[in-house]
Amino acid sequence: MALTFDAGASADGVAPILRTLKQLDVPASFFLTGDFAQEHPDGASHLAAYGRVGNHTSDHPHLTTLTTAQVRGQVTRARTTIRGATGEDPKPFFRFPFGEHDARTLGVVNDLGYAAIGWTVDSLGWKGTSGGQSADSVVARVLRAAVPGEIVLMHVGANPDDGTTLDADALPDVIAGLRGQGYGFVTLDALLG
Repeated sequence: MALTFDAGASADGVAPILRTLKQLDVPASFFLTGDFAQEHPDGASHLAAYGRVGNHTSDHPHLTTLTTAQVRGQVTRARTTIRGATGEDPKPFFRFPFGEHDARTLGVVNDLGYAAIGWTVDSLGWKGTSGGQSADSVVARVLRAAVPGEIVLMHVGANPDDGTTLDADALPDVIAGLRGQGYGFVTLDALLG
């Protein structure tokens, strides 16, 4: 299975997430917004130095509400900003904000040379304790959904209301629990062939 992390808000979870991934020798991929790369260039470059980065738009809008030109602009601006901050090209991986897409927006993303990468399970850690979640609920949710070929969605930022970084807090137990179920971890490149 593949662990993926979206980075669109704060960088509060970057250091503990990378520390855990390195200590436990687990690969991961990171979907950055252009805003994240611009506002947190050190965090963006640390993520890119560890694993594959993908494009998550310039500022995380609801793409289906935008014109085709605006969608194209979101993707191309993000690519430029991410490359500038990390030295890495986010192509060919793209993740739709909120997972929202339609045939038109998918076509725009594909025409720009990207493959849209979804997820099998969202940890819901981004909701924070103010949204009724805990590190334990994150672990339980991911472990309950485990299937071969799974793509786990987590986030590197803190919840803006309560400041919690539940995905970072839960990550060691998520990895241990999945390994305990017999799963190993691969990059998105390896998972998708």
